[in-house]
Amino acid sequence: MTTRVSCLIGVLVYLALAGVGMSLYDATRVALNKRADLQLIARIEHMRTLLRDLYTVQEIESRPALFETMMGNEQDVIVIRRPGTTPFINVNPQHTPLPALAPVRPGQPITLTALADGRSPDGWRVRWIAANAVIGNHGETIEIVAAHVMTQEERVLALYRQRVIATMLAALVATLTLVAWSLRRSLAPLRQMAARAADVTPENLAVRLDASAAPAELETFAASFNAMLDRLTAGYQRLLQFSADLAHELRTPIGVLIGQTQVLLVHPRSAADYRQVLESNLEELERLARIAENILFLARTDHERQGLPDNARTQMPLQPLLETIGAYFEGLAEERNLRFDIMATGTVSADALMCRRAINNVVVNAVRYATPGTCITLRGGEGRIVIGNQSEPIPNGELARLFDRFYRRDPSRTASTESNGLGLSIVHAIMRVHGGGVWIQCDVTGWITVTLDFHVNTPPTEPTVSPVA
Repeated sequence: MTTRVSCLIGVLVYLALAGVGMSLYDATRVALNKRADLQLIARIEHMRTLLRDLYTVQEIESRPALFETMMGNEQDVIVIRRPGTTPFINVNPQHTPLPALAPVRPGQPITLTALADGRSPDGWRVRWIAANAVIGNHGETIEIVAAHVMTQEERVLALYRQRVIATMLAALVATLTLVAWSLRRSLAPLRQMAARAADVTPENLAVRLDASAAPAELETFAASFNAMLDRLTAGYQRLLQFSADLAHELRTPIGVLIGQTQVLLVHPRSAADYRQVLESNLEELERLARIAENILFLARTDHERQGLPDNARTQMPLQPLLETIGAYFEGLAEERNLRFDIMATGTVSADALMCRRAINNVVVNAVRYATPGTCITLRGGEGRIVIGNQSEPIPNGELARLFDRFYRRDPSRTASTESNGLGLSIVHAIMRVHGGGVWIQCDVTGWITVTLDFHVNTPPTEPTVSPVA
């Protein structure tokens, strides 16, 4: 990147300097050429004035050196002659052939358009001019042909051109060097961030970028990167915890299966013993099957981030739905001396199986943890269902963990087959798939309410804890 940007900026600077250099060179060339042309015209005009006021042809012929000194340099040409005759003043050091020129008439001012271009024998540019002049009072007309060889001007322009090119090359080298140095220095914080980010590994997720030491342009990037690492760390920790919980959850039934089978195989057993062990093993296998089914369900819902399509939703009346669920758990509730109070209006739009599963999981938790002799309430109205039960007050820290996978309030139930700690996690997953939300509240008396809202895009989609004073 440093090389590419340096080269790009160098090319841009070089092109800019080239444009400026070419513009200045062209302006200098035009100025030098115009200055030389004006000087040549001034000399010819001066000659015309002298010839008119001071000299005769004989005097001109006798004083050729006077006219030689009036030219710009030793290579310039001055030819004075009568029209159509041999020159009587002929200063032409390089014997440059005279071009055919239309002379400017006497009394007519000489302009730049009267000049003509040519080349000397050694290749230098030559500016030619021809003008007629009147000598003295006799009125005799002579022709003046003059030329200026642009030797000095061409040399000045060549030197100027060389300096412009040298300056451009030096500026290019300086620009490349300074830009490369500046970029390397400016990108040093980015390299430090890259080196810091390279230290992030699954075993070292605590690495963070120092946003306070980053340039202003990289502060947002550093903060976003750190936030991403925080999310990854939290997800990785949940994954580790999930793996540990899963291993612990599977270890108990597998250990029971192995232990019972080993004990059974030590000595010959009766058919009744075999049947008893097989029935016990069947219970553990059913528990394993439920765990596997729940884990697969959670895995599927984790990947269904796009939500539930509308054609998968069914409009269900809430009163019959809650009455059916209450009747299903009535026997279990009676064992714990519990009763249901059901009252609902309206309908709910949801996947029928998922909706029943979410309500079932909340109700079965209410039945398990409700205080014996109390009432479990089921309320519903237009896409929202509220399940309430009386229990022991739950601390806020524990209340926030009820939706964690494999979490149980009662550690003594770990080895039982009643629960695998995934019920409320499944409820949360179902509500997320529906685009709804789930709330849990507990007041100081221990009255717990769980609210399921199946309205699409109901904020928040994460389980929300709302303790009630």
